[in-house]
Amino acid sequence: MATPPPRRELLAAAVPSLAACGHHTPSVSSTVSIVPAPAYDQRLYDIVRRTLQDFRLDVRGRSVLLKPNLVEFEPGTSINTHPLLVHAALEGFRALGASSVRIAEGPGHRRNTLDLADAAGYFKIVPNFEDVFVDLNLDDVTRVRPAHQLSQIDKLYLPNSALAADLLVSLPKMKTHHWVCATLAMKNLFGIVPGGIYGWPKNILHWSGIEESIADLHAIFPRQFALVDGIVGMEGNGPIHGRSKPAGVLVAGRDPVAVDATCCRIMGIDPRRIGYLRLAGLAEREIRQCGESIAAVATPFELNPEFRAYRLERS
Repeated sequence: MATPPPRRELLAAAVPSLAACGHHTPSVSSTVSIVPAPAYDQRLYDIVRRTLQDFRLDVRGRSVLLKPNLVEFEPGTSINTHPLLVHAALEGFRALGASSVRIAEGPGHRRNTLDLADAAGYFKIVPNFEDVFVDLNLDDVTRVRPAHQLSQIDKLYLPNSALAADLLVSLPKMKTHHWVCATLAMKNLFGIVPGGIYGWPKNILHWSGIEESIADLHAIFPRQFALVDGIVGMEGNGPIHGRSKPAGVLVAGRDPVAVDATCCRIMGIDPRRIGYLRLAGLAEREIRQCGESIAAVATPFELNPEFRAYRLERS
């Protein structure tokens, strides 16, 4: 197993100011920040720290659960949330005074989550990774009954580690998806559904209505924050077999619906065509973007033929 690298210094001078995001009213929950992030390097630690500070997240003395997108591993691909970003988020929430910051995932394809995490570089980048990691596929569960369930899942059991967290942080990779066009912060919650209950792959989420299942999982967790890894995303036949697509951004916010809609526009996708965003009550007029403009970072992603009608006209 690789030895963790030494703690990285924060490079404040190298990071652009996010003052435009830092003075929003905390009650404006649909504020979305678009932050340039050109590479997976030490600058990420300060970029993430500043982004979290700008949102004034009150996590002092509270528990935070980081949920990356850890799906499969193939060398030279961009399938998973980069471990450097996950470690930067872990350090950032610790700096805000969180009493507990853990990383959790329940891959739908691989049964041995630790082997997958090791192959994807998490052991190398995150010191003492096993001590802060929770395998959601094997966690203790509690039955949840959504107040306004949309999907046809008969009995929904979810991991206690996710249900008990004071803040659930979705850390997805910006990718296209062969069934729902785009997979971002909301779709990333599929990794919370335990394989130990529902098996591998988690086809119950598809059979029960994939768009509806995404919306249900989003509604179950009212205390969320989203930080999307768009430094290098995936286009085409995602979420596993697509091609790497550099976009050079992080997209963050308290409202995953607003974050996902913003990511779609960066990717050249019309968010109004995405079924799970409509089911979750997408209201783009209420979204306030800060930091970079969408136009400044717009990077059209190639879509599978069945979703080309979802392309924004100006793309």
